[in-house]
Amino acid sequence: MALEFTRVGLAPHYVDYLAGWDLQRQLHRAVLEDNAPNRVLLLEHHPVYTAGRRTEPHERPFDGTPVVNVDRGGKLTWHGPGQLVGYPILKLADPAHIRAYVDALEAAVIAVLRDYGLAGTRIEGRSGVWLPGDGQPFGVPDRKIAAVGIRVDHGVTMHGFSLNCSNDLAPYSQIIACGITDAGTTSISAETGRTVTPADVVARVEEELTAREADLTGTTTVKITPGSGAIPAASRPKGALL
Repeated sequence: MALEFTRVGLAPHYVDYLAGWDLQRQLHRAVLEDNAPNRVLLLEHHPVYTAGRRTEPHERPFDGTPVVNVDRGGKLTWHGPGQLVGYPILKLADPAHIRAYVDALEAAVIAVLRDYGLAGTRIEGRSGVWLPGDGQPFGVPDRKIAAVGIRVDHGVTMHGFSLNCSNDLAPYSQIIACGITDAGTTSISAETGRTVTPADVVARVEEELTAREADLTGTTTVKITPGSGAIPAASRPKGALL
């Protein structure tokens, strides 16, 4: 059965985080019971900070802004207008397929970024998709452009990825995002110098996820080619939202 997509809400129809979380749980139950096909929910949230299970007290907002504690792995992050969030609710062929599933999510985002002349990559010890810095002291740092944070319950995935498109980056200055202190955060718009919204990229995200459906669900083996930026699982714990 082909992977299906639901655009739950894009600007100006932002989705409350708790409402989106409840929708995930409902769909998760239906997919688990074979009452619904694999589906990806795509949306923009109202502004919110969410904290995964490994979030530490000093990483929370410096100004006391409320945080929603969630059941995914990882640490603290922000969601809000201008950021495309994807929640794949997929039944994995093998519950041990988690690392290959995450690799496929990241590969889809990397492919979309190429459309905008951006060379997204994976960085050893860190989850998500990054634009590498220049490696110089006091130079341009590594910048995170997409985060991945998931939960797998009874072999069905929840939560997913967020791609910074045209969102304000100021909220990240109020937290230690993903527990990482030595790198930055960026967006497609900030890197290209023109406004690129979630509505501009959502169709391409759907295309790239569809092309990787078998890799996402584990019905085929993800093939990693030289230069693809894949990092062994054991080398990728730092800042992981997993």
